[in-house]
Amino acid sequence: MPAGERLPGAPDRAERIVLHVDMDCFYASCERLREPELEGEPLVVGMGYEAGETIGAVATASYEAREYGVESAQAIGAALDNLPRKAEEPDDPDAGYYRPVDMDFYQEVGGEVKEILYELGDTVREVSIDEAYLDVTERTAWDVAEGFGRHVKQRIQREVGVPASVGVAPDMSTAKLASDHDKPDGLVVVEPDEVREFLAPIEIEDVHGVGPVRARELREMGIDTAGDLAAADPYELVERFGERGRELHRRARGVDNRPVEPRGKPKSLSRESSFDGATDDFERVREQARTLGEAVADRATRKDAFYRTIGVKVVTPPYDVHTRAESLPGPVDDPDLVEDVTQDLLDEFADERVRKVGVRVSNLDFSEREQANLDGFADADASGDGDGTLDRGRYDRDREDDQSDRDGQVSLGDFE
Repeated sequence: MPAGERLPGAPDRAERIVLHVDMDCFYASCERLREPELEGEPLVVGMGYEAGETIGAVATASYEAREYGVESAQAIGAALDNLPRKAEEPDDPDAGYYRPVDMDFYQEVGGEVKEILYELGDTVREVSIDEAYLDVTERTAWDVAEGFGRHVKQRIQREVGVPASVGVAPDMSTAKLASDHDKPDGLVVVEPDEVREFLAPIEIEDVHGVGPVRARELREMGIDTAGDLAAADPYELVERFGERGRELHRRARGVDNRPVEPRGKPKSLSRESSFDGATDDFERVREQARTLGEAVADRATRKDAFYRTIGVKVVTPPYDVHTRAESLPGPVDDPDLVEDVTQDLLDEFADERVRKVGVRVSNLDFSEREQANLDGFADADASGDGDGTLDRGRYDRDREDDQSDRDGQVSLGDFE
């Protein structure tokens, strides 16, 4: 849906519609994407952890692992006391799986999710690798907001393969609470006239902006829920906590006027597509890449974005991700060049079975320029044919192959 376009029948109204998208047990979901047999199994992802070791801390525990008392930030040794490793206890039905953090891979998957969010939101505020706010006021209306939220979830699940919980509300803090309300894989819509009722039973620790210390101080004042906070004397809160007290009082009443503001322009634009299982029909891969390249180039043109790098991503079984990219002499807006470069880069994978293919333009430049083709970077006399076009053979392209060409793998930071 083009930016600014609303669903049919969407009325003019002052209320914002904000989505908070939060990926469920994101690191664990990424590991399951790579190893589908881990679906439904207790799974622990550890920071500073190596296979077979007992050091490190829990970064993410799947919901199945949490049932055994494994929690985020818990020492791996303590987690093992509650949930032994399947590798060491293969016959124990109460054993689980442990994996070390693979941040490059998680950033790659998170980048795929963010591309969908930028496509669906009027404005997007990224909070972390697995969390973002979207303002969709101009995209939908309250009477169909639930369907829009479901569409966001389904796009992420279908195109990336990881689950997300979505909260829809007229403000950021309520939307965040809504996304937490029915995890995992939840969808909660809080319309403007439902905000106070929805917030009232929320535990004070869960109110957006209330930390553990502040929560303890509020409980000492007899304030245990958001409803209690909303009903409290605002002057007493200001006397105790300063302006922060006034702000928390407003949020407990559903008054949060913060706009969803992006933290900066995107660094890249990409589109990806999975096949129904790995395919050895490479012409099919090429044709899909052409379609994706056209879509990416069109998005760049509509966003007034020039790009200095064109790249492809190819995923081969089981889930090995390869990227190749080519740097250009300067920023361009050239759809034909996107097709030419991506097709050249794909040649390397002609004999591979492919699960997914993607096209990306990066190192974006949003400055207003009239120049949109590489001929502006060629010497005025370089082409020799006077038609303003550039002979691609007359300039050196700086091929950016993967850092790990030795093993066919890639540093996924190249495709962030």
